[in-house]
Amino acid sequence: MNLLLIGLVLSALPVFEIRGGLPLIMEYAKSTGEPLMPYFLLAVLINIFAIFIVFFFLDRLNEIFMKVPWYRRIFGVFLKRANKKARKLEKKMGTLGYLALALFVSVPLPGTGAWSGTFVSWILNLDRRKSIFFIALGVILASFFVLAGVSIII
Repeated sequence: MNLLLIGLVLSALPVFEIRGGLPLIMEYAKSTGEPLMPYFLLAVLINIFAIFIVFFFLDRLNEIFMKVPWYRRIFGVFLKRANKKARKLEKKMGTLGYLALALFVSVPLPGTGAWSGTFVSWILNLDRRKSIFFIALGVILASFFVLAGVSIII
């Protein structure tokens, strides 16, 4: 398997995401002499697409599991409490809370990417459109941080 394919696959996976995929894609572009930008954009789009996949599966799985009494009893209460606290915080912070979500996603460390940001947004039942926008912004910022960091090393 070549570096490009591995890099693109890693860009879609939790934990690795753009942080794990982009360095491989950069190495591929450097070693083959091909331009980086098309692959860079593709990796970013793949990572952003993960936002929609995670929201979809969390919604569906929660819908299915809410039919299970013990899950509904435990997780239903947890979601209600999280939602109630999130509403209070959202009123206080407004857009700053979404900017914090973007910054969380933009930190190029494992566990802080689009998958985690989407999960946090889903748990807190944040506005879906705003969340998608700010998580995508975080992915874009993270990709430039990784690009800059790896460019220094390579």
